[in-house]
Amino acid sequence: MRDVSAQPTTATDPARPDLLARYTTLRLGGAPYRLAVANYRDEIVQNIREAERRGDPMLILAGGSNVVIGDAGFPGTALLIRSRGSQVVAEDDTTVTLRVEAGEPWDDLVATTVEAGWSGVECLSGIPGSAGATPIQNVGAYGQEVAETVVSVQVYDRVHGEIGQLPAGDCGFAYRSSVFRHSDRWAVLAVDFRLARSPLSAPVRYAELARALGVEVGDRVPLADARAAVRALRAGKGMVLDPADPDTRSVGSFFTNPVLDETGYRLLRDRAADLGDPPHWPGPGGTVKISAAWLIEKAGFRKGHRGAEGVAISSKHTLALTNPGTGSTAALLGLARQIRDGVHDRFGVPLHPEPVLVNCTI
Repeated sequence: MRDVSAQPTTATDPARPDLLARYTTLRLGGAPYRLAVANYRDEIVQNIREAERRGDPMLILAGGSNVVIGDAGFPGTALLIRSRGSQVVAEDDTTVTLRVEAGEPWDDLVATTVEAGWSGVECLSGIPGSAGATPIQNVGAYGQEVAETVVSVQVYDRVHGEIGQLPAGDCGFAYRSSVFRHSDRWAVLAVDFRLARSPLSAPVRYAELARALGVEVGDRVPLADARAAVRALRAGKGMVLDPADPDTRSVGSFFTNPVLDETGYRLLRDRAADLGDPPHWPGPGGTVKISAAWLIEKAGFRKGHRGAEGVAISSKHTLALTNPGTGSTAALLGLARQIRDGVHDRFGVPLHPEPVLVNCTI
């Protein structure tokens, strides 16, 4: 196996439990009962087993970019995943399979693949969080999803108490979902991605990205160009972390795009007849995916709309709820409820949160 990145870094184990807000992009969340750090795969497993012996609930936290933690914190062990590194574990003339540690920062990995001339995740540039979190949510953006490149996921199976390998076909990948999303049975230790050996991107599928690149949908562009364009688009929406920009203190899109059956879509069009045809895309099995951002805006919630304690809809992106540093989880979820209920009252369409909610509910 060929090492293509640095070895795991040394993390400092916090001397005492502290606010989990320190470890989330929202900068929200109270203290856990116990805080631990794992730098290697075996430390992840060891900490989980120790928590189980104590009877502690377990919260696994890496980049903290897709989680909302309650103000009361977490009544158990919060385990910070800080494993690092990636290795080529298989290769041929056209592909390379990369095994990536769960704690590897995702955008660093994407940069590595682009520089190496490996195509398949370039349009997922700029997304915060860790590599191990990507299969949990089936992370996707600008026409790509990790489900397209994941070969398998190395996991610790808490039911059987053993390490195993789940092939992609057993991961239950769906729109922003997987078997990992709603079950704590498996802890992700590493992920294998199969990428194409190519200096060019996969065919550009997203119209907004194609316009930014000055190409047609379906064209291919140099990997570095695709990455730069995606990062610029995301930055313009406050979706690239920037300590100086309070709009980036979010979990990205707070709501998923609703997926409606034919009857639901027809009812939505009737209720939105005065507003024109809602932006939509075909989904599997005759379903229709609707723009959540359009629904939110047309229900009267504009960019910059404020809730209690300074929490607000991003000034750059309707789907992002932000914390300027003065808010609480309760205030953020209050704003989320206001938006969800307003959309349902206006259009009859339910909105569902995209991030994982820990010790809190909407």
